[in-house]
Amino acid sequence: MQRALSTYCLASQRLNTVWLDRIGDAGIPLVEIYCSRRHLDYHDHAQVNDIAAWFRNAELKVHSLHSPLYSDESGGRGGPQTRLNITETVKAKRIAIVDEVKRALDLIEAFPFRYLIQHIGIEGEEYDERKLDAAFTSLEEIRIFARQRGVEVLLENLASGLASAERLLHFNSITHLNLNFCYDTGHANQFEGAVNAASLMKGRIRSTHLHDNDGKTDQHLYPLSGEGTVPWRRVMTELRAQEQSSEPFPMLLEMKELDPGPNPFDRVRKTFDALEQLPSLHPEEMQA
Repeated sequence: MQRALSTYCLASQRLNTVWLDRIGDAGIPLVEIYCSRRHLDYHDHAQVNDIAAWFRNAELKVHSLHSPLYSDESGGRGGPQTRLNITETVKAKRIAIVDEVKRALDLIEAFPFRYLIQHIGIEGEEYDERKLDAAFTSLEEIRIFARQRGVEVLLENLASGLASAERLLHFNSITHLNLNFCYDTGHANQFEGAVNAASLMKGRIRSTHLHDNDGKTDQHLYPLSGEGTVPWRRVMTELRAQEQSSEPFPMLLEMKELDPGPNPFDRVRKTFDALEQLPSLHPEEMQA
């Protein structure tokens, strides 16, 4: 699997060409841009143009864009009214939320990317058919807007009764959208189990978010750090098997923050190395 990194690890900072240079210098070929206005403000033409000019001559490519979760410039500190939740059941609010997602998608005019990673609801949300209907209405419009621009919408599994791996399959079964998935190890570890979720999403995984946690909270820890509970050898065995039988997808790290110090990407490289060097389990071991 190709290496990729989410800029979520820099979400508290303004994305600039210095950080992009450092990611490229670390030998990482693909990046997912975390679309938060305090990080990459898609309303700010100056910042967008600066980033776009850098990508025109760079080896580093944008694999995906993470759909914005908040409308404000402080990452949701402006209050619950800033949350961009496509399951909003009030039509006027939902239209405004979809318009904000479409505004972020317009970044395709500045630099190319293949996928938009989209949440259905929020962590811990219970199943609700009204919210599912709202998500369908939102995604129908978002998907058409994205497809017209050559972008595919991927649904990310969440630790919730609305968007777990099983619920995403249910969503596809009751709609005509037929969307593919971004498999998130941390969210799955909090809900149905990382290996189980990967198995359920088989054949539809087009991207990943690899990170760890204690199985209770969404900590976005480094894989194989010893601090989390994701069974990484089993997960990597499952993902390798799936990649061999379907369209290739990247090994995309999504940690909360980088290590402090002059060489923050050293640990990122070592984590990629460690994941790649994990020996795969035999089929009978996976069944145990």
